[in-house]
Order: sequence, then structure tokens, then C-alpha cells
Amino acid sequence: MAHSLARTAALILAALSLSACDSVAWYLQAVQGHLAIVTSRQDMRELLDDPELAPELAAKLQLVLEAREFAESELMLPAGENYLEFVRLEREHAVWNVFAAPEFSVEPVTWCYPIAGCAAYRGYFSANDAEEYAAELENQGLDVYVGGVDAYSTLGWFDDALLSTVVGRPDHQLAALIFHELAHQVAYVPDDTTLSESFATVVEMEGLRRWLETRQQSELLIDARADAGRRRQFIDFVTGFRDRFEELYGSEMSEADMRREKSGLQEQMRAEYQALKAEWDGNAGYDGWFSRPLNNAQLTTVGSYNDLAPQLREILRQVDNDLPAFYERMRELTRMSPERRVEYLDSLEVSDRAGGG
Repeated sequence: MAHSLARTAALILAALSLSACDSVAWYLQAVQGHLAIVTSRQDMRELLDDPELAPELAAKLQLVLEAREFAESELMLPAGENYLEFVRLEREHAVWNVFAAPEFSVEPVTWCYPIAGCAAYRGYFSANDAEEYAAELENQGLDVYVGGVDAYSTLGWFDDALLSTVVGRPDHQLAALIFHELAHQVAYVPDDTTLSESFATVVEMEGLRRWLETRQQSELLIDARADAGRRRQFIDFVTGFRDRFEELYGSEMSEADMRREKSGLQEQMRAEYQALKAEWDGNAGYDGWFSRPLNNAQLTTVGSYNDLAPQLREILRQVDNDLPAFYERMRELTRMSPERRVEYLDSLEVSDRAGGG
């Protein structure tokens, strides 16, 4: 606790060192939101000793503790003090991220911070605060999108807790989340989201395979891979349309014509999603996303962040699925220059570029 409070104090000092009032306000709400999570933590083992704890929640807490132990002993992930505590959040999401882009561009607006670097979104612990800021940006003529996030990771800055916003997930998805987030403790490159997320995804899927085999639930891996396959198709679908929007915005037509064509592309996108959904036997997992405006800001939220997973799976194969050796190879990659890293990864022969894990 003292360690977390000290880091929170450092964030406050960073906030007060900023000159823009809106930046100070944003940092202070971020610090207050994080502090609220830190001070609301409950030890999961103590909760499990409570006879009045709801059986459903008790089962989820026990599962997370077991997944955490498995990650540490079998996957050799540095669990540290992560996921030993639980936080009840009296809200739908942990954080709401605000995204923005110009009316005729798919390049996102970015925000830069003294500690975290630059990001294509701004996070709020309050839905109202996020919507208010989004309205300000919309009044400036920008496309805006607000998306809720259930999981919340500090990427090693603090010990992460299990949040109530994620415990409703199926058991195998909850275990996969723990493996994914703990993988970031091994290697995370702030300026290379694709590499970082691809690595965490490979560890997640390999960890999930081993976890389910140990628990004699290998059939659930089929569901997990189907989920990953749909996710891959969804990303390809959206990024394909984003390329079409980008081509439109680079044309010489008038703003009025461009606005009309933009609206037409959005409607076409909705229609073609229905065809994709039919291929998935009616799986409605992305209906909520397609019920939103489909504006440029929303399009920026979908990226091919797992594009390097096939190359990393090939490295894992080369070391005979030895995870510690794989982690060391990953660390070697992070020490390379970006140019050398791209050159090396491109040189790998892979056969499952469309694979989900």
C-alpha cells in the first residue's frame, strides 16, 4: 500500500508540474480514480474465508488465485503481488477512453503525458467526465468515440488487482486475461504496441492451452480459438474499411460530397457486417460495436495489434515451446533497434499468419 501511495504522490507532482489547466484536471482525476482503486482493495484469501461471500464470486476469486499460481509455477511469469486483491467497482466499466479524429481523416488525435508517453486516447474513471470531454472535442468539429474498458492494468507501475468489472467473464477467458496481463510484466515496449500485445497474446494462448489441458478442459480451447478467429476477421474487416475511408479523404471531391460518401461507406459497413455475422452462425459479439456511429474516431480504436503473433509463435516453436527461452528471445527483441527488429521478424518463415493462437 505504501509503495502504491508513493507512486500516486509522484503522479500528483507530475500533474501539478503541467501548465495547462485541462491537463492538470485530467491528471488529478486519474490520480483520484487510481487512488480509489488502491484504497478499496480487499485481500482475496480473506474474502474467501467469509462465509457470507456469494458462491459465484467465491468461485471466480478461487479461479483467479489458481490461474495466478499456475502462471507463476508453470508459465514462469512474474506474478509478484499482482491479482491477490479484489476491488468492487460500483460502475459498469473500470475506465472510459475518449478517442478523437478529424472529420475527414482516420489519423487519431494523440495526447502526451510526462510519465506514460503518448497515446491515441484519454482515459477517465467517470463516464460523465468522459462524455463531457468528448462533447468539448465534438464542438471543435472532431469525430469522437467513448469506449468503456473493463480491465485495468498499470503495466508494472503498481500491483494490479482483480476488478469486479471482469469477474463475469467465462472461466477460461478470465484465466486468459491473467496470463495476458502478467505477460506484460515480462516484456513491454511502450513505443511498439503491436509487438507488446502480440507477445502477450502468444503467451496467453499458450498458457491457456496448458491450463485447460491440466484441468482436462481442452474442448474449451476450441472456443477460445474460435473467439480469436472472429477477432481476427473483425480487425481485418474494420481495417479494410478504414483503408477505404482513407482513400476517400485523399480524394479531390468537395467537403459536401465527401461527407455524403462517408455516410454511404458507413451504411455499407453495417450491411457487410451482417453478412460476416452470418458466417459466424449469428454470433452477436460485435453487435454493440456496430450499433455506434462508425465515425473516424471509432475506426481508430481497432488496430492490428496482434499482427506479429505468427512470427512470435514461430520463435516459440524454434525453442521447443520452452517459455523461459522464449521470454529471453523476446527480451533480445526489445533491445534491438526498431529497424533491426522489423528486419528480423520479417525474415522469419511462418505458416499461420491468420492463426488465432
